[in-house]
Amino acid sequence: MIHLAVSNVHKRFGGLHVLKGVTFEVNGPELIGLIGPNGAGKTTLTNVLDGAIKPNAGTVYLNGERIDQLHPYEVAIAGLGRTFQVTRSFRRMSVLENLYVPALATRRNADKTAIHDKAMEVLEFLTMAHLRNEFAQALSGGQQKLLELGRLLMLDPGIVVLDEPFAGVHPRLMEIIYAYIRRVNEEGKAIILISHQMDSIFSLSQRLLVLNFGDLIADGPPDEVKRDPVVIEAYLGTEDPEEGGGGARAGAGAGAAEGGSGSGAGGAGSGGGDGAGRGARDSGAPGGDPDDSGDDGASTPRGQ
Repeated sequence: MIHLAVSNVHKRFGGLHVLKGVTFEVNGPELIGLIGPNGAGKTTLTNVLDGAIKPNAGTVYLNGERIDQLHPYEVAIAGLGRTFQVTRSFRRMSVLENLYVPALATRRNADKTAIHDKAMEVLEFLTMAHLRNEFAQALSGGQQKLLELGRLLMLDPGIVVLDEPFAGVHPRLMEIIYAYIRRVNEEGKAIILISHQMDSIFSLSQRLLVLNFGDLIADGPPDEVKRDPVVIEAYLGTEDPEEGGGGARAGAGAGAAEGGSGSGAGGAGSGGGDGAGRGARDSGAPGGDPDDSGDDGASTPRGQ
């Protein structure tokens, strides 16, 4: 059975305390949403989970094995895989070759024919079979997201962490990503989904974790979390009582969480870390599309 235990994790960058005693567990094939305003620590937590950075304190155990001191490739072998806000494909390799990499890296003696057959099955599922011989660098932003998801299917981890999979993705490709998430979860995998798109989070997640400036301020069913006054305050802040309007503002926050498309959106741009290099849209209220720059235009395959 899948079991991830994150216990009292702290991470500092100089004087900046980014994660402050974060503690939670994943038990079995849960589909968990991880949300929070820009700079909350979501990507930093993801980087700790996959071994990209080491915590200053605390532990992370996966199925009884401590993984917080392992290298990323060792964490992948242990059973945790992730995607990135900014896609990281092997740009001068073909789409098909990109899918071969995780399978061969973790199973060096694997049957090459079996790997090829699985890669083609994955591409068919992602509607990208016609691009199998195309260089990865020629893909659109949305297709790059699909390629990363395909590499995770080839890796076959027990826990999948998806960092902003909907950012910059055409609505038609978003439907494919929805189907991907549901399929992986139904196959018995646990998923941690990070997104600023509240519609997606609330429609997919069975449980929500909320980070705010490094603190885990909520953990529970989506219907409860979206009405939590602490969560609403984290997104919208509080009014000065002397200026009035605080009650109306809190009400607007609850409405944004309820509907999933508030007037302001916490946009995730192309920057890598939490808060750095991101475009924060309006007030940072839950909802909205982080980016609309992706497309699903088909690239012309190079020679078959």
